[in-house]
Amino acid sequence: MNRDININKIATEKEWDLIVIGGGASGLGVAIDACSRNLKVLLIEEFDFGKGTSSRSTKLVHGGVRYLKNGELSLVIEALKERGIMLNNAPHLVRNMSFIIPTYDWWDTPFYGIGLKVYDLMAGKLGLGPSQFLSKKETIEKIPNVNQDELNGGIIYHDGQFDDARMAISLAHTIEENGGTVINYLKWDSFIYEKNMVSGIKVTDQITQSSFEVKAKIVVNATGVFAEKIMRADEPKVKLKIKPSQGVHLVLDKSFLKSENAIMVPNTSDGRVLFAVPWHDVVVVGTTDTEVNTISIEPKASEQEIDFILSNAEKYMTRKPKRSDVKSVFTGLRPLISKENKSSKSLSRKHTIYKSQRGVYHLLGGKWTTYRKMGKDVLDLVESTESLPIEPSKTENLKIFGYKRDTSWSDSFHFYGSEKDVVMSMGSNKPLSDLLPITESQIIYAIRFEMALSIEDVLSRRTRCLLIDAKESISIAQEVARIMSSELNAEENWEEEQIQLFLALAKNYHL
Repeated sequence: MNRDININKIATEKEWDLIVIGGGASGLGVAIDACSRNLKVLLIEEFDFGKGTSSRSTKLVHGGVRYLKNGELSLVIEALKERGIMLNNAPHLVRNMSFIIPTYDWWDTPFYGIGLKVYDLMAGKLGLGPSQFLSKKETIEKIPNVNQDELNGGIIYHDGQFDDARMAISLAHTIEENGGTVINYLKWDSFIYEKNMVSGIKVTDQITQSSFEVKAKIVVNATGVFAEKIMRADEPKVKLKIKPSQGVHLVLDKSFLKSENAIMVPNTSDGRVLFAVPWHDVVVVGTTDTEVNTISIEPKASEQEIDFILSNAEKYMTRKPKRSDVKSVFTGLRPLISKENKSSKSLSRKHTIYKSQRGVYHLLGGKWTTYRKMGKDVLDLVESTESLPIEPSKTENLKIFGYKRDTSWSDSFHFYGSEKDVVMSMGSNKPLSDLLPITESQIIYAIRFEMALSIEDVLSRRTRCLLIDAKESISIAQEVARIMSSELNAEENWEEEQIQLFLALAKNYHL
């Protein structure tokens, strides 16, 4: 992936078969499916790949246990199938994880146990392992610092875990491996119409501030929580609406869990589930579900959301987490589709595709686990409504860039998969910090092959340092800037400008 090469390619290409607006989970899913069907595809992203919610998830690839309670069986079945496909196609990025529900009331065990047996059955041959009942002793053995007061036992079940931003970068690579073109920091400005039908888009390069037109036979809006704004620019009176929900996550030291198993809290004070999940040698605790009226590329956690997570988490831990224990806080927005007045936790994570009167395809809703299915559904609709010759989708068995089985997740380079040796050859592999897994070689690789252009790109998404420990990330920002400046041949003031931008961003990630 090389941005200079791609920007020149965009400037000289007369017409694309398909343009995708949006470089998050849904846009990447559309682009990769279109490439698998042998179409000439361009994906553009206004900021960086996965910059929004697609890098701020709970890091789970799951069917959604709570959707069983809502009766959304078709969504659960679909997501469980996609979970299995993700694990098969990207074993270096997705793994099987055990989740334990500690039970404190006698009826919890049969109630949740029956539901999880149904969950197992729905997964079928793509299941990751059967759920099992645990005694009190077994529960304590698996989670030594679980709250033991009135503990009856527990239930263990299996779901998937992944690194969302690394998946996004790997999907962008896969798109290019399959003939597509991806580019970050290229902003959609407006649609171009000919004879009242869409024929392309106007864009602005956020690096050079130059604007130009790009022509295409098909245009897809797949911008997640921002999709409604673009959809209304195309068709102002459309009735579909996105009702965004904010999800906050707190990151704690691994000593708060002391287990390779995750905890799932099935019924918090607001009625949704809460997870405590081991990830990159820390523990991610979340998520909240707060309705918001305004959307931002950098949403902020409220004091109430932080208190909610801490108060609910402490009920299940012997060591009670406090604000001072939080290493990082990150927030994402869910693009829930609203057709009626429901609370956000009651709204579905299903996706919807709307083709406007002027021919633009708008993909709304959905979640990371079903990214591939969303892309396939868009292209299936394109195939049925357009005259463009389209081959069948090949993504069900398409290996994701870096594909490698039997990678060790204790290796901080594991998510590079088969590219690990290439990454390590780029420079020094001595960590820049005793607390964070980042090396000079990773920074250089991110610049040369992953389109990283800023300190934030490197510390937030090419590595996950900002989400693991915000204050430590701030402390190494100057050294990261020095390495980047040398590699990019940056101008004299670049380092200081980048450091100031990163400091302003990072203050929202620590308390």
